[in-house]
Amino acid sequence: MAKILVVDDSSTVRDEVAGFLKKHGLDVATAVDGKDGLAKVKADPGLKLVVCDVNMPNMDGLTMVEKVRGELGNAAINVIMLTTESSPAMKERGKAAGIKGWIVKPFKGEAVLETFRKLAG
Repeated sequence: MAKILVVDDSSTVRDEVAGFLKKHGLDVATAVDGKDGLAKVKADPGLKLVVCDVNMPNMDGLTMVEKVRGELGNAAINVIMLTTESSPAMKERGKAAGIKGWIVKPFKGEAVLETFRKLAG
């Protein structure tokens, strides 16, 4: 069971974020888009934190979070968006979906490591 799920359609970003977190002793799984991420959240009740992109094929990150909260009824999992999106409307939608934070790419692991550790329990 992983504690953190990294969801990003870019294999480069996904591997960078997951690799950094693993290097620092965190248990990480990955997903290639929101549809895959939703399936992995359903399958792994041990997940504590999702780090998710917004713009992805098949299902975007915000829709995935809304489905995690609505369809799965999972309000306990922490979600951080890691994205190039910075529009106020997107951030408001994320806030309404219950995300804990919004990080604009590029990923700066050292700056968020302690927050990620705390949110992953």
